[in-house]
Amino acid sequence: MFNDNGSFIIALFEFFLFFAWFMCLFWIFGDIFRSHDMGGFAKTLWVILVIVVPWFGVLIYLIARGSGMSRRAVEQQKEIQAAQSEYIKSVAGSGDSAADQISSAKALLDAGTITQAEFDAMKAKALS
Repeated sequence: MFNDNGSFIIALFEFFLFFAWFMCLFWIFGDIFRSHDMGGFAKTLWVILVIVVPWFGVLIYLIARGSGMSRRAVEQQKEIQAAQSEYIKSVAGSGDSAADQISSAKALLDAGTITQAEFDAMKAKALS
């Protein structure tokens, strides 16, 4: 397959170029679909340009829209982090202290809604 060392180096360089283009393709596709300032038609044109004319399309995209790529990535990470923290807060519960839980249980006991045994169980749960 490789007749001499030069053909191996050329094949290695071609593999490197293919891998570099493939990585740029993923970064650019991520940026295209992350971008909120472009419509569907513009996104379609960029995707077609990057696929049909590979290296030229990548270079054109980086020149035209490369300055905002990091800004859009940071915005997406902030949105993800905000959604994650909101989810954690919703799952964690109300965060009432034991005293608040006991006082609300005492109010239910005084109102006759719960029995003394239920109040004792709620008090034990709040204190545990």
